[in-house]
Order: sequence, then C-alpha cells, then structure tokens
Amino acid sequence: MTWRTEQLVKRLSFCLGAAAVVVACTKGADRSANDSTSSTAGGDLTGAGATFPYAIYSKWFSDYAQSSGVKINYQSIGSGGGIKQIKAKTVTFGASDAPLLGKELDESGLIQFPMVMGGIVPVVNIEGMKSGDLVIDGPTLAKIFLGEIKTWNDPAIAKLNPSAKLPSQSIAVVHRSDGSGTTYNFAYYLAEVSPDWKSKVGFNTSVEWPVGIGAKGNEGVANNVAQTKGSIGYVEYAYAKQNKLTYTKMVNKAGKTVEPTSATFQAAAANANWDSAPGYGVILANQPGVESWPMTAATWILMYKKPQDPAAAAEALKFFAWSYENGAKMAEELDYIAMPKNVVDSVKKTWAGEVKDASGKPLYAMAR
Repeated sequence: MTWRTEQLVKRLSFCLGAAAVVVACTKGADRSANDSTSSTAGGDLTGAGATFPYAIYSKWFSDYAQSSGVKINYQSIGSGGGIKQIKAKTVTFGASDAPLLGKELDESGLIQFPMVMGGIVPVVNIEGMKSGDLVIDGPTLAKIFLGEIKTWNDPAIAKLNPSAKLPSQSIAVVHRSDGSGTTYNFAYYLAEVSPDWKSKVGFNTSVEWPVGIGAKGNEGVANNVAQTKGSIGYVEYAYAKQNKLTYTKMVNKAGKTVEPTSATFQAAAANANWDSAPGYGVILANQPGVESWPMTAATWILMYKKPQDPAAAAEALKFFAWSYENGAKMAEELDYIAMPKNVVDSVKKTWAGEVKDASGKPLYAMAR
C-alpha cells in the first residue's frame, strides 16, 4: 500500500489529539503502580502493554470515544509490563505481542485473543541509504545482533548487496531494554534461522543481548536509530514509517527478496492455523510463501475469564467487537492487517463461552 504524507501527519497527531482520550500517551507514567482497580473513578476503561499496536489502538480509542463516550486509558509500556499489570489486576485488559502458553493462561484464569497483525522491520542509519536499498537475510541479521558482524562492509552484507556502496563504518546495534513482544517475535525469528542464536540467546520478551545499547519501547529504538550513525535496530513497521527511518528489504524463507508492505504481511498470515495453539497463540515469523514478510507478527489481548469488574470487562468486549467490525480500514491505512473474519467469529464464540460474571452469566451477552 502506498504511504501518504497526510497519514504520517495524522499518526503524529494521535498522541497529541487523543490526549483527552488516552491518558499516558506513550509511557503511562502518571498512573500509580499501586492502583487496585481495573477501571478509573470516572468509569473509564484501562489497559496496558504492547507498543507494537499503539498507533492503531490510539486511533481506535479516539474514534470509539467519539462514538460511544467511553474513554480508554492505555499505557504503552511494553508487553512484559502489560502481562504484569493484568496479572496484578490493575487494568481491565493487558496487551502483548508475545502470546502466553496454554498452561499459563489456565493457571492465571485468563483468555487471550489476537486483535491485529503487522510487521517488524530492521531499520538502519547509513548515510546515503534509502528504504529498500539494503537487503538483509536472517542468518546475517543474527550475526549482526550476535556481534559477529561488526562493520557495514562485511563480506556477508556485501554478498547480499553487490551493487551497494557499503561503508567501513562500525555497526551500532540498538535493541529493546524492556520486556517486549516485539523482541519476542524478533528473537523467535532469529532462532528459526540461526542455530547459534537459538543456542546462545534464544527467544523471550527479554533476552541477554550479546551486544548493543538498549532503548525502551518501539519509540525508544526508533529514536536511537534515528540519532545514531551506523546503527541498526528493529521496530514495528508503523514506527519506521512514522519516524521516516530507513528500513531494509529481507530474504524470506522461500529465498525471495521482499519489501515490508501490507501485501507481504498478509501473505505471511494467510496460511496461519489459528486453532493450532491455545489462546490463538500462533507465531507468524518465518512463514512459507514467495511473498511472505519473514518477521510478521500478531498482537494479543489478555482478559480474565471471571473479571473482578464485570461491567468494565463487558464494556471492553464491546470495544473490541467494535474494533473488529469497524477498525479494518483504519488498520490498513496505518499498515496493519486486520484479523480474518473466521478468526473474529471464533474469538467472539470464546468470549461468549468463557468470560462470565460471578453468577456464571456470559459478559459478551451484556456487551451486545
């Protein structure tokens, strides 16, 4: 999909224009960690977690507030923080780009469902390079983040870019410092394509980085890459576009060089079997297909099956249903991918069957 300048302006205005709607626009610093209720005194809903979907969530929150009068206060603090807050019962819902496993969901009394999909992209700051000029494959990316490839004119990079003028400049690696679902998906992909990465680092929301400097949130990584010559990092595609960062092309599992676009994200998601994992916890990295973007990812919502505030939970389900039904075009405009209808239908059945009040009454029935 062609990116339009006016979309960038709209995106940059979300954090400002939605300030009356979304408290704690990017960091959630004003909310006390000692809150003991999942909804605010004024009846607003609260959520916390992933930065990956923040651009589209902001848009949905703003539009939903205008149509319903319901405000949603969301802390964009990273997936790890979102998981902690929902488990502490300080928010109505948590958001994570790293799915919880079935055992953890059962032990915590949580349900999990996907809201939207997007792509993770390598971003670089190399003088003279424009988006799409540089090609990277998975094994080379892993060696860079392992600290084994140290300069931009390394033979492995040069082989992938025979016509490029690569500088002898040292590579400055930038990674997430917080618990991050973006990191989970990025590291998962590297573990898929690099045995060394799998054995030395592995994947999780937080890992022991061999090299590099840490930054908080997709926002922090984007800012650090923008300010550091010779750097490389990884961010959700929307942040790369919003911050006008130089993103790379990648070689996918089929051996084809692809650009990050809505079409290549959709291609990666097309063959996903969403019923193959509890809580729809399907990882979309390194999917087959000649057009598939290799670092495509979904992002999930976490809620209690028996919430302590049933009214807030019912209202949250109403919002999520509204987002599924009305938010696809907004998602596309911001380079995210909406969930397929069959997945949405399945999620709604999950809500109806599993989210209940203390008396056993389904809360999704209250939401409709």
